[in-house]
This record gives sequence, structure tokens and C-alpha cells, in this order.
Amino acid sequence: MTAVQVPPSGLEARGRNVLVVSVVDDDESVRRAVERLIRSFGFTVVVFASAEEFLVSNHLYDTSCLILDVWMPRMNGLQLQAHLVRVGCRVPIIFITAHPDETLQAQAFQAGAVDFLQKPFSNDALLKAIRRAFRFFAVDGLPG
Repeated sequence: MTAVQVPPSGLEARGRNVLVVSVVDDDESVRRAVERLIRSFGFTVVVFASAEEFLVSNHLYDTSCLILDVWMPRMNGLQLQAHLVRVGCRVPIIFITAHPDETLQAQAFQAGAVDFLQKPFSNDALLKAIRRAFRFFAVDGLPG
């Protein structure tokens, strides 16, 4: 895969004006449900069906928090995380998975993940994870 030049994070790229949560999950029903939930929290959200779709989008540059499925075809969530680390993108990542695996969870955290949630997760668990992701970069003025 060709290296993508990205700023350190969407927080720095946008001057911290708008908090954008990007969701990458190959399951359309999960994408739509998580999108509605995040909107209900008061955040701007964009959704992607694959890691590749996210990488070529304009939102790569303005994502403040990335919610990422672990298991996806072609490029999985951990591979996307590794790619973002390699190119210097420090966006906070929350992993979601229907198939928890302690080894993969440890790998995700070692590479800098903020949280690792098992599907189905509660609304409160997701909101807490998003807030933790934003605090990781000392973002002020969170909605809700």
C-alpha cells in the first residue's frame, strides 16, 4: 500500500474546531446503528465500509476519534492501526469487535488504542470511550 501523508491527528489539522468521529466497520447495520448513536451524543460522525475507503477519504485529515472494527476483509482494523502509526497519524482509536481475543486486544493497546469494546456494547460504554479518546488529546468543550 502506498504511504498516505497525514497530519499528526485530525485534532491538530482542524484547529480543534469540530470533533469528528469516524466509524469503520464492514457491517452496514453496525455502521448505521453506531452512526445514529454517536449523533445522539452530539458529535459529528462519518462512516466507512472499509479501511481502504477511510484511507482515501477527505476525512482522514479531520478525524478526531476513530472507531474501528477489528475483523474486516482486505485490511483489518489492526492493519489500519499499524499503517496510521507508520505514517505518523496519532488519531485515538477505539476498537469494536464481536469476536474478542486477548492477544489482539493486547496488540491494539500496545500500539496505542484507547479502548477495545465487545459488540454489543452499551451506549454508556461507547460514550465513555469517546470521551476518553478526546481527553487523551486534551480536547475541551465536549458536547453532552
